[in-house]
Amino acid sequence: MPEPVGDRPVLVRIGAVGVCGSDVLRFGVGKGYGFPLVLGHEMSGTVVEDSPSGAFTSGDRVAIFPCLPDAADPMTEIGEFTLGTHYDYFGSRRDGGLEEYLSVPERNLVRLPEGVSLVEGALVEPAGVALHAVRKATVPANATALVIGAGPIGLLAAQWLRVLGVVRVLVSDIDERKRRVAEHLGFDTIDPTGSTSDARVMEATGGRGVDIAVEASGLGITFLQAVHAAAHRGQVVLLGDLSTDVDLPKETVSRILRRELTLLGTWNARITPRGQSEWDMVVASIGRTVNVADLVSHVFELEQAQSVFEDLADRSVWANKTVFAVSDEAKAEADAALAASFSAKQVP
Repeated sequence: MPEPVGDRPVLVRIGAVGVCGSDVLRFGVGKGYGFPLVLGHEMSGTVVEDSPSGAFTSGDRVAIFPCLPDAADPMTEIGEFTLGTHYDYFGSRRDGGLEEYLSVPERNLVRLPEGVSLVEGALVEPAGVALHAVRKATVPANATALVIGAGPIGLLAAQWLRVLGVVRVLVSDIDERKRRVAEHLGFDTIDPTGSTSDARVMEATGGRGVDIAVEASGLGITFLQAVHAAAHRGQVVLLGDLSTDVDLPKETVSRILRRELTLLGTWNARITPRGQSEWDMVVASIGRTVNVADLVSHVFELEQAQSVFEDLADRSVWANKTVFAVSDEAKAEADAALAASFSAKQVP
């Protein structure tokens, strides 16, 4: 059983854990702060005991915010937990959710609404990351947007853009199956094969470009394409953590200057202020205005983790969102989750 963690710790039985691309890098490349390490920062669970304040009672289903802020950090004082210098983090800097139980500070728990499964609850964290990113941009009237990358984060960003008032969202990806998922969710899609995302966008917008371009692939080349897809006074949101270096050609810098573009960096999400945070918005929107269920392509059990991570690291299987069902409750929901998911129907 885990040792108590943080202020007013609560024992949580882990329900489901989503696999992030950063988890695959930690497993396959060794990109981590230290080993051995239990992976998993996209987590849902069930409260085992009443919380110290009584805000949570045994049996409550919760999503778990993975960042453990440093109380002495100035960023913590203003609620920007993940912008601190010395924060801790489940599944990254300390053991995470791919185990049966976790001790979690009460402040890091957000109750899941009635009817939201534990499998869906594991997607609260990436949904929060995507929401935090697109909220950086100002949405003008009759706005258009581009999202490069139709993975889970990209498709969540596209949905949040629509929720926040963007009239037309274009989604670009070289993966035909991921484009199908995007189309199923109601988005116009772009196939950049044989061309580039920015060139396709210019065709689709009559040469104007888009008001908001979101880079969600994490590649240097797609970062440049996002810049070149932006209209005058457009905004470029850098959501993907680049896996390659990028050089800024003179032409690209000139475009940023002459079009007066705004480049927006984003990192993680906010759980403050209580009741009106981005995470509160996520749990209130799941199953209503935001669809996470159709993103889940696979649900596995904890005992399969080794082979699953090997396949993901080797890219030997197609996957959209992979989730581990850890608790018996989550395992009982797995079949229904896959039966209801459009992504699961794309698995060969």
